[in-house]
Amino acid sequence: MERKEPLGPHPDHLEHLDRQLVDELAQVARETIRDELREQTRRRRRKATLYAASGAVALYAGAAVALAVGLALDIPLPGWTAALITAVVLGAVAYALRGAARPGHGAAGERPAAPARVHGGTPAR
Repeated sequence: MERKEPLGPHPDHLEHLDRQLVDELAQVARETIRDELREQTRRRRRKATLYAASGAVALYAGAAVALAVGLALDIPLPGWTAALITAVVLGAVAYALRGAARPGHGAAGERPAAPARVHGGTPAR
């Protein structure tokens, strides 16, 4: 029997076109993803800048409140005593905030929940 040639373009030619189409699609996908990542980065950078500015303004606001408390205490007390009391109050607030921020240290009397399963070891008692 004779072998018949396929109608239309040669299969090698189609393979070349398929490869070319795949390369073009990959290039378009890469450019689209790159553009999307740039846009997301731009939005996140703006958000981070606003958070940083907010933190800086809050720091100055806190300093102004501390100054006001010190000046108010300076009226009935000597200056050094007013400054010392203000420093102690701010230190206590900072200590309380640090304790609240630490993981596993919630409100007074709360203990972190024990893990349900222990992987590779013996459970704590």
